[in-house]
Amino acid sequence: MIVVTGATGNVGRPLTQALAEAGQQVTAVSRHAAAVPGGVRHVVADLAGPTSLTPALDGAKALFLLLSGDLHAPEARPADIVALAAASGVRRVVLLSSQGVATRPLGPTRIAMRALEDALRESGLDWAVLRPGGFASNAFAWAESVRTEGVVAAPFGDVGVPVIDPADIAEVAAACLLDGRHTGGVYELTGPEVITPRQQAEAVAAALGSPVRFHELTRDEAKSMMTRFVPAELADDTLDIISAPNPAELRISPDVERVIGRAPRPFSDWVARNIAVFR
Repeated sequence: MIVVTGATGNVGRPLTQALAEAGQQVTAVSRHAAAVPGGVRHVVADLAGPTSLTPALDGAKALFLLLSGDLHAPEARPADIVALAAASGVRRVVLLSSQGVATRPLGPTRIAMRALEDALRESGLDWAVLRPGGFASNAFAWAESVRTEGVVAAPFGDVGVPVIDPADIAEVAAACLLDGRHTGGVYELTGPEVITPRQQAEAVAAALGSPVRFHELTRDEAKSMMTRFVPAELADDTLDIISAPNPAELRISPDVERVIGRAPRPFSDWVARNIAVFR
Protein backbone atom coordinates (compact mmCIF):
# COMPACT_ATOMS: atom_id res chain seq x y z
CA MET A 1 0.00 0.00 0.00
CA ILE A 2 1.12 3.55 -0.77
CA VAL A 3 0.12 6.49 1.43
CA VAL A 4 -0.29 9.89 -0.22
CA THR A 5 -0.37 12.94 2.04
CA GLY A 6 -1.88 16.14 0.71
CA ALA A 7 -4.01 13.84 -1.42
CA THR A 8 -6.66 16.42 -2.30
CA GLY A 9 -4.19 19.05 -3.50
CA ASN A 10 -2.76 19.98 -6.86
CA VAL A 11 -0.04 17.31 -6.72
CA GLY A 12 -1.67 14.75 -4.44
CA ARG A 13 -4.90 14.45 -6.41
CA PRO A 14 -3.32 13.43 -9.75
CA LEU A 15 -0.77 11.28 -7.91
CA THR A 16 -3.52 9.37 -6.10
CA GLN A 17 -5.35 8.89 -9.39
CA ALA A 18 -2.23 7.70 -11.21
CA LEU A 19 -1.33 5.18 -8.51
CA ALA A 20 -4.89 3.84 -8.39
CA GLU A 21 -4.95 3.48 -12.18
CA ALA A 22 -1.65 1.59 -11.95
CA GLY A 23 -3.39 -0.99 -9.76
CA GLN A 24 -1.79 0.08 -6.48
CA GLN A 25 -3.53 0.02 -3.12
CA VAL A 26 -3.62 3.65 -2.06
CA THR A 27 -4.49 5.48 1.13
CA ALA A 28 -5.27 9.15 0.56
CA VAL A 29 -4.62 11.44 3.52
CA SER A 30 -6.04 14.93 3.93
CA ARG A 31 -7.05 17.22 6.77
CA HIS A 32 -10.73 17.05 5.93
CA ALA A 33 -13.18 14.54 4.49
CA ALA A 34 -12.95 14.48 0.70
CA ALA A 35 -13.95 12.49 -2.36
CA VAL A 36 -11.25 10.13 -3.63
CA PRO A 37 -11.05 7.78 -6.62
CA GLY A 38 -12.89 4.49 -6.41
CA GLY A 39 -11.00 1.81 -4.51
CA VAL A 40 -8.86 4.35 -2.64
CA ARG A 41 -9.00 4.41 1.16
CA HIS A 42 -9.30 7.87 2.71
CA VAL A 43 -7.97 8.82 6.15
CA VAL A 44 -8.36 12.22 7.80
CA ALA A 45 -5.15 13.29 9.55
CA ASP A 46 -3.31 16.50 10.37
CA LEU A 47 0.44 16.20 9.88
CA ALA A 48 0.97 18.88 12.49
CA GLY A 49 0.10 16.06 14.90
CA PRO A 50 2.07 13.20 13.33
CA THR A 51 0.50 10.47 15.45
CA SER A 52 -2.82 11.15 13.68
CA LEU A 53 -1.14 9.58 10.65
CA THR A 54 -0.63 6.24 12.42
CA PRO A 55 -3.85 4.58 11.13
CA ALA A 56 -2.99 5.54 7.56
CA LEU A 57 0.48 3.99 7.80
CA ASP A 58 -0.76 0.59 8.96
CA GLY A 59 0.45 -1.87 6.32
CA ALA A 60 2.01 0.81 4.12
CA LYS A 61 5.15 0.13 2.11
CA ALA A 62 5.67 3.67 0.75
CA LEU A 63 4.80 7.26 1.65
CA PHE A 64 4.54 10.42 -0.42
CA LEU A 65 5.25 13.27 1.97
CA LEU A 66 3.90 16.71 1.12
CA LEU A 67 3.98 19.38 3.81
CA SER A 68 1.23 21.96 4.28
CA GLY A 69 2.25 25.58 4.72
CA ASP A 70 2.43 25.55 8.51
CA LEU A 71 4.84 22.60 8.46
CA HIS A 72 7.33 24.75 6.53
CA ALA A 73 7.67 27.05 9.53
CA PRO A 74 11.07 26.87 11.28
CA GLU A 75 9.53 25.72 14.58
CA ALA A 76 7.66 22.77 12.98
CA ARG A 77 8.89 19.19 13.46
CA PRO A 78 8.17 17.32 10.22
CA ALA A 79 11.08 14.95 10.84
CA ASP A 80 8.78 13.27 13.38
CA ILE A 81 6.69 12.08 10.42
CA VAL A 82 9.72 10.34 8.90
CA ALA A 83 10.47 8.65 12.23
CA LEU A 84 6.85 7.55 12.55
CA ALA A 85 6.89 6.14 9.01
CA ALA A 86 10.02 4.12 9.72
CA ALA A 87 8.55 2.82 12.99
CA SER A 88 5.36 1.82 11.17
CA GLY A 89 7.21 -0.36 8.66
CA VAL A 90 7.25 2.00 5.69
CA ARG A 91 10.26 1.28 3.50
CA ARG A 92 10.21 4.10 0.94
CA VAL A 93 9.51 7.83 1.27
CA VAL A 94 9.28 10.30 -1.59
CA LEU A 95 9.54 13.86 -0.26
CA LEU A 96 8.21 16.92 -2.03
CA SER A 97 10.89 19.42 -1.10
CA SER A 98 11.78 22.74 -2.77
CA GLN A 99 14.20 23.97 -5.40
CA GLY A 100 15.16 26.68 -2.93
CA VAL A 101 16.95 24.14 -0.72
CA ALA A 102 19.74 24.24 -3.30
CA THR A 103 19.32 27.72 -4.77
CA ARG A 104 18.55 29.70 -1.56
CA PRO A 105 19.96 27.52 1.22
CA LEU A 106 19.97 30.28 3.84
CA GLY A 107 16.25 31.11 3.68
CA PRO A 108 14.57 30.15 6.97
CA THR A 109 12.10 27.71 5.42
CA ARG A 110 14.86 26.29 3.19
CA ILE A 111 17.00 25.53 6.24
CA ALA A 112 14.05 23.67 7.77
CA MET A 113 13.44 21.71 4.57
CA ARG A 114 17.12 20.83 4.26
CA ALA A 115 16.98 19.45 7.80
CA LEU A 116 14.02 17.30 6.78
CA GLU A 117 15.87 16.04 3.71
CA ASP A 118 18.83 15.16 5.94
CA ALA A 119 16.56 13.34 8.41
CA LEU A 120 15.17 11.31 5.53
CA ARG A 121 18.65 10.41 4.25
CA GLU A 122 19.63 9.29 7.73
CA SER A 123 16.44 7.32 8.39
CA GLY A 124 17.57 4.02 6.88
CA LEU A 125 14.62 4.14 4.46
CA ASP A 126 14.72 4.13 0.69
CA TRP A 127 14.07 7.68 -0.42
CA ALA A 128 13.82 10.15 -3.27
CA VAL A 129 13.59 13.93 -3.07
CA LEU A 130 11.67 16.12 -5.52
CA ARG A 131 12.65 19.80 -5.67
CA PRO A 132 10.16 21.72 -7.83
CA GLY A 133 10.35 25.41 -8.56
CA GLY A 134 7.24 27.55 -9.02
CA PHE A 135 3.91 25.81 -9.61
CA ALA A 136 1.67 26.58 -12.59
CA SER A 137 -1.27 26.03 -10.23
CA ASN A 138 -0.37 29.16 -8.27
CA ALA A 139 -2.44 30.81 -11.00
CA PHE A 140 -5.56 29.43 -9.31
CA ALA A 141 -5.20 32.45 -7.00
CA TRP A 142 -6.29 34.60 -9.94
CA ALA A 143 -9.44 32.67 -10.76
CA GLU A 144 -11.94 34.84 -8.90
CA SER A 145 -10.53 38.15 -10.13
CA VAL A 146 -10.44 36.85 -13.70
CA ARG A 147 -14.05 35.66 -13.46
CA THR A 148 -15.40 38.82 -11.85
CA GLU A 149 -13.14 41.60 -13.15
CA GLY A 150 -11.07 40.19 -16.01
CA VAL A 151 -7.92 40.97 -14.02
CA VAL A 152 -4.78 39.09 -13.00
CA ALA A 153 -3.03 40.74 -10.03
CA ALA A 154 0.53 39.62 -9.25
CA PRO A 155 3.91 41.10 -8.29
CA PHE A 156 6.97 41.36 -10.53
CA GLY A 157 4.99 41.17 -13.75
CA ASP A 158 7.95 40.93 -16.11
CA VAL A 159 10.15 38.61 -14.06
CA GLY A 160 9.79 34.98 -15.13
CA VAL A 161 10.65 31.51 -13.83
CA PRO A 162 10.09 28.07 -15.41
CA VAL A 163 6.88 27.11 -13.57
CA ILE A 164 5.96 23.42 -13.55
CA ASP A 165 2.61 21.69 -14.03
CA PRO A 166 1.72 19.88 -10.78
CA ALA A 167 0.53 16.91 -12.83
CA ASP A 168 4.11 16.49 -14.03
CA ILE A 169 5.31 16.52 -10.42
CA ALA A 170 2.73 13.83 -9.68
CA GLU A 171 3.93 11.69 -12.57
CA VAL A 172 7.53 11.94 -11.37
CA ALA A 173 6.42 11.12 -7.82
CA ALA A 174 4.57 8.02 -9.03
CA ALA A 175 7.68 6.81 -10.82
CA CYS A 176 9.81 7.35 -7.72
CA LEU A 177 7.31 5.51 -5.51
CA LEU A 178 7.06 2.53 -7.85
CA ASP A 179 10.55 2.15 -9.33
CA GLY A 180 13.53 1.36 -7.12
CA ARG A 181 15.89 2.79 -9.74
CA HIS A 182 15.05 6.23 -8.39
CA THR A 183 16.15 5.44 -4.83
CA GLY A 184 18.56 8.11 -3.65
CA GLY A 185 17.59 10.46 -6.46
CA VAL A 186 17.28 14.21 -5.99
CA TYR A 187 15.28 15.68 -8.85
CA GLU A 188 14.93 19.36 -9.69
CA LEU A 189 11.59 19.82 -11.43
CA THR A 190 10.83 22.77 -13.70
CA GLY A 191 8.65 23.55 -16.66
CA PRO A 192 10.02 23.78 -20.20
CA GLU A 193 10.18 27.58 -20.45
CA VAL A 194 10.67 30.73 -18.43
CA ILE A 195 7.35 32.56 -18.28
CA THR A 196 6.45 35.84 -16.55
CA PRO A 197 3.20 36.58 -14.68
CA ARG A 198 2.22 38.96 -17.47
CA GLN A 199 2.73 36.19 -20.03
CA GLN A 200 0.73 33.81 -17.87
CA ALA A 201 -2.13 36.32 -17.87
CA GLU A 202 -1.90 36.44 -21.67
CA ALA A 203 -2.11 32.65 -21.78
CA VAL A 204 -5.26 32.73 -19.64
CA ALA A 205 -6.76 35.37 -21.94
CA ALA A 206 -5.93 33.31 -25.02
CA ALA A 207 -7.58 30.21 -23.56
CA LEU A 208 -10.65 32.21 -22.52
CA GLY A 209 -10.89 34.01 -25.84
CA SER A 210 -11.44 37.29 -23.99
CA PRO A 211 -9.18 40.07 -22.67
CA VAL A 212 -7.51 39.80 -19.27
CA ARG A 213 -5.86 42.89 -17.80
CA PHE A 214 -2.64 42.57 -15.77
CA HIS A 215 -2.33 44.57 -12.53
CA GLU A 216 1.08 44.61 -10.86
CA LEU A 217 1.10 44.29 -7.07
CA THR A 218 3.79 45.69 -4.82
CA ARG A 219 5.82 43.22 -2.80
CA ASP A 220 4.04 44.29 0.38
CA GLU A 221 0.63 43.77 -1.24
CA ALA A 222 1.66 40.33 -2.46
CA LYS A 223 3.03 39.34 0.96
CA SER A 224 -0.17 40.46 2.65
CA MET A 225 -2.16 38.16 0.36
CA MET A 226 0.23 35.22 0.71
CA THR A 227 0.35 35.28 4.50
CA ARG A 228 -3.34 34.46 4.63
CA PHE A 229 -2.30 30.94 3.64
CA VAL A 230 1.41 30.41 4.49
CA PRO A 231 3.84 31.52 7.22
CA ALA A 232 5.49 34.91 6.71
CA GLU A 233 8.90 33.24 6.40
CA LEU A 234 7.71 31.12 3.48
CA ALA A 235 6.09 34.14 1.83
CA ASP A 236 9.35 36.10 2.09
CA ASP A 237 11.44 33.21 0.77
CA THR A 238 9.10 32.81 -2.19
CA LEU A 239 8.99 36.53 -2.97
CA ASP A 240 12.79 36.69 -2.86
CA ILE A 241 12.92 34.09 -5.64
CA ILE A 242 10.20 35.44 -7.91
CA SER A 243 11.44 39.03 -7.62
CA ALA A 244 15.03 38.24 -8.63
CA PRO A 245 15.60 34.62 -9.67
CA ASN A 246 19.24 33.64 -9.83
CA PRO A 247 20.74 31.66 -12.73
CA ALA A 248 20.04 28.32 -11.03
CA GLU A 249 16.36 29.27 -10.65
CA LEU A 250 16.12 30.20 -14.35
CA ARG A 251 17.67 26.94 -15.51
CA ILE A 252 15.42 24.50 -17.37
CA SER A 253 16.02 21.17 -15.66
CA PRO A 254 16.13 17.91 -17.65
CA ASP A 255 14.94 15.86 -14.67
CA VAL A 256 11.25 15.51 -15.58
CA GLU A 257 12.20 13.98 -18.92
CA ARG A 258 14.91 11.85 -17.28
CA VAL A 259 12.35 10.25 -14.98
CA ILE A 260 9.19 9.95 -17.11
CA GLY A 261 10.60 9.97 -20.64
CA ARG A 262 8.91 13.12 -21.94
CA ALA A 263 9.39 16.85 -21.66
CA PRO A 264 7.43 18.79 -19.03
CA ARG A 265 4.24 20.46 -20.23
CA PRO A 266 4.10 24.23 -20.81
CA PHE A 267 1.93 26.61 -18.81
CA SER A 268 -0.50 26.86 -21.72
CA ASP A 269 -1.32 23.16 -21.34
CA TRP A 270 -2.09 23.62 -17.66
CA VAL A 271 -4.36 26.56 -18.48
CA ALA A 272 -6.20 24.62 -21.17
CA ARG A 273 -6.97 21.77 -18.73
CA ASN A 274 -8.12 24.15 -15.99
CA ILE A 275 -9.77 26.96 -17.94
CA ALA A 276 -13.21 26.23 -16.50
CA VAL A 277 -12.22 27.76 -13.15
CA PHE A 278 -11.45 31.08 -14.86
CA ARG A 279 -14.77 31.36 -16.74
